Amino acid sequence: MQPIFDKITIIGVGLIGGSLGMAVLNQGLAARVTGVDDTKNLELAVEAEAIHEGDCLESAVGDADLVVVATPVGATAEIIRKVAPLVKQGCIITDVGSTKSGIVREAERLMPPGTCFVGGHPMTGSEISGVKGADRYLFENAVYVLTPTKNTDSDAVVKVSCLAAAIGARVIEIDPDEHDLMVATVSHLPHIVATALVNTAGDLDMEHQGLLMLAAGGFRDTTRVASGHPLMWRDICITNRDNILKVLDRFSKVLKETREMVASGDHRALAESFGRAGETRRNIPSGIRGYLPLMYEITVTVPDRPGAIAGLAACLGNAGININDIEILRVREGEGGTVRLAFGSQADQDGAVVLLRSQGIAAKKR
Repeated sequence: MQPIFDKITIIGVGLIGGSLGMAVLNQGLAARVTGVDDTKNLELAVEAEAIHEGDCLESAVGDADLVVVATPVGATAEIIRKVAPLVKQGCIITDVGSTKSGIVREAERLMPPGTCFVGGHPMTGSEISGVKGADRYLFENAVYVLTPTKNTDSDAVVKVSCLAAAIGARVIEIDPDEHDLMVATVSHLPHIVATALVNTAGDLDMEHQGLLMLAAGGFRDTTRVASGHPLMWRDICITNRDNILKVLDRFSKVLKETREMVASGDHRALAESFGRAGETRRNIPSGIRGYLPLMYEITVTVPDRPGAIAGLAACLGNAGININDIEILRVREGEGGTVRLAFGSQADQDGAVVLLRSQGIAAKKR
């Protein structure tokens, strides 16, 4: 593929920055990719082929055509403040932060004439943080939000949009203020609620030993996002405080109404509430990846014999079906056990069930 930029500098070669570098190198979207980070992280990033080389901030950004600030959102504005005076004419600076309004306003104030800032937010992630969790396919089918304003150079937006599309993302443009309210609802609130749910269960487990042993698939799925990096989510709550408070108040109102339905035994209201939620849930677009990739899972019953799981993997692999995650759920010596397999798409999930059943292997969707 033809390079979009001659040189890209990525400040913060962690999960997002590292994955971006891997995708750019793999697609040939830049002649050079330079990283700025601590020495150990840069060594890991070079080894993982996320960057060509590491460098110090001053020399790394001076001749860059695109500078990507991929640090935690709490540090983004300060990084831009340091970088803006150092970049050349025509340079574009973008970021990957989960909150946009404050960063965009500050960046536009700081950018020298002849340069441009384009706010960005790739809505994807992983439970594994840092460059060790980086994946060149992380952005495929992920929504990549750009937040231009009336002051943003249109050519710069096109270039960043082309880069995001080239690494497999679905690019949309949203006003920075509107973006922050939206993500407070569909991203930040779920994380806060999941955290509160896990902490509630943790507290009750101290009073009722063994409670967490009952936390099966539904609890794990509902609270998956609570595994996020605590400092990252702290910064998100601080930088998007007003919007988060708005949606927390709205959620508290709905939760209070639900409590009243339960307390009064209002059968009809409860059924309507659950039904409305189910209908709204079904209207969420499928095939779009979020902060933590959606997993399509099946359970498989395997016999207790050497190579059983390897044979399972080989059967699927030969058919071009990739296993994203595997977990042994239950084992009974001499009889076999149950294995959970997770896939990246519904097509792979459906294909795996059909294939395994055709081989006489018990398999069903979770």
